[in-house]
Amino acid sequence: MGKGGSLSDGVLRKIILSYAYVSIWIFLSFTVIVYNKYILDKKLYNWPYPISLTMIHMAFCSTLAFLLVRVFKLVEPVTMSRELYLSSVVPIGVLYSLSLWLSNSAYIYLSVSFIQMLKALMPVAVYSIGVLLKKESFKGDTMANMVSISVGVAIAAYGEAQFDSWGVFLQLGAVAFEATRLVLIQILLNSKGITLNPITSLYYVAPCCLAFLTLPWIFVEFPLLRNTSSFHFDFIIFGTNSLCAFALNLAVFLLVGKTSALTMNVAGVVKDWLLIAFSWSVIKDTVTPVNLIGYGLAFLGVAYYNHSKLQAMKAKEAQKKAGQADEEAGKLLEEREGEGMGRKSDSQA
Repeated sequence: MGKGGSLSDGVLRKIILSYAYVSIWIFLSFTVIVYNKYILDKKLYNWPYPISLTMIHMAFCSTLAFLLVRVFKLVEPVTMSRELYLSSVVPIGVLYSLSLWLSNSAYIYLSVSFIQMLKALMPVAVYSIGVLLKKESFKGDTMANMVSISVGVAIAAYGEAQFDSWGVFLQLGAVAFEATRLVLIQILLNSKGITLNPITSLYYVAPCCLAFLTLPWIFVEFPLLRNTSSFHFDFIIFGTNSLCAFALNLAVFLLVGKTSALTMNVAGVVKDWLLIAFSWSVIKDTVTPVNLIGYGLAFLGVAYYNHSKLQAMKAKEAQKKAGQADEEAGKLLEEREGEGMGRKSDSQA
């Protein structure tokens, strides 16, 4: 009874912790998205400078990541040569900065709810780019699923009351750059045995993003900021916003480390629905029935895609375990045969 009770207590504690990690991640992700929208939207805080906001985030995250890795040594750095950094990390950093720049820019033109609907195209972009770069194999049923997601998003876009072509272009560009980044992480880093958690990712990638964004910032936003004499840097607004962005990376580290990447994908779907509800009820964005029908179709496609990936992971794990069992059985048989031969030679002697 005592043993069973302690086991059930341990399982209950694990479940509670898992739900806690999921809740923290959803809350922080939700907060960062709404906070960015508040800062960038011309009808709210009215600071429409997405490059500057992204650079503030990268500077803040670079500093904290450096403190965690180098000063307090709470996270182990990854052994990386200069050549590897330039050939692998820099391209990933450039794609990441472009993705953040464009996605933050989209908040100026589109509603929070519609942006979440467009983000449902991420699996489509990742799979398509993976096929092009020969990281994924082409499968007819998977491509049919990708088409269903795309059709759902297209229906949602057709029903969007505040449709803006430039905003859609920016968000689709952000999805394309982010999908390319995710595929290149597998090709340039994971294939070489290098795994970066969110903190080490920020440590290596954030300074690269900051450096890359400096060039467009000088030509695009710096002249505008210089002419805006009424603006004064609000340390509370931008400090708390950057802190939330960094905390979100810590939450990703906890969520993936203590549960799984698939759990984060499922939690992401819950977060998207919450954001759509918040955008409609609090921000008063218009969400039409056609929006919901289209996103519902895309949602089913994404859910099926996640389910298929889970089944493939389980099958691969089972195959790996079966292979290990066969290998151990073969070694045991060889040992027994060796012992038998030894005994036979002893009896002949």
